[in-house]
Amino acid sequence: MTVTWRHLPAPAREIAAAATEAVATARERDTEAYRPAVERLAAADRAGLVLGGVVRLLLEQTHPDGLDGDDVRQVLERCVRSTTPWWTDVDPHVLLVLLASALGVYEPGDDDGPPDPAAIARHAPLLVADLLAATDRPLADYLAAAFTEVARTELHD
Repeated sequence: MTVTWRHLPAPAREIAAAATEAVATARERDTEAYRPAVERLAAADRAGLVLGGVVRLLLEQTHPDGLDGDDVRQVLERCVRSTTPWWTDVDPHVLLVLLASALGVYEPGDDDGPPDPAAIARHAPLLVADLLAATDRPLADYLAAAFTEVARTELHD
């Protein structure tokens, strides 16, 4: 079944389509298709915000009793180990920043700002694909929930 996302505004539809494509290519470990998929994702404004919500939701589902430092390390190590054989450009630091940001505990230091949108677009689908492997729900469910949270947050801000 294919989700059309017709109910979303055009920018959100593009995020959903680009994220779906990028995560699918990551799950398939398709090196040739991954690069253009993440370039499309990087061009979608606010994609990092939505994917951060997806990562948080996936972490909550896969760790219902909460996460500690060991859990975060295991997620990071598993993602890097499973990704490196087919995508050698994986940067563990960017994955760690994505995890910490999704959990609301990332504080950039004076010397390092947050990763740029292109780095987020290259790494978030890897993390999402890895976390999805431990669930029985489709990505579309998590994207829909993340869009709902973003809309709710924007409504209250």
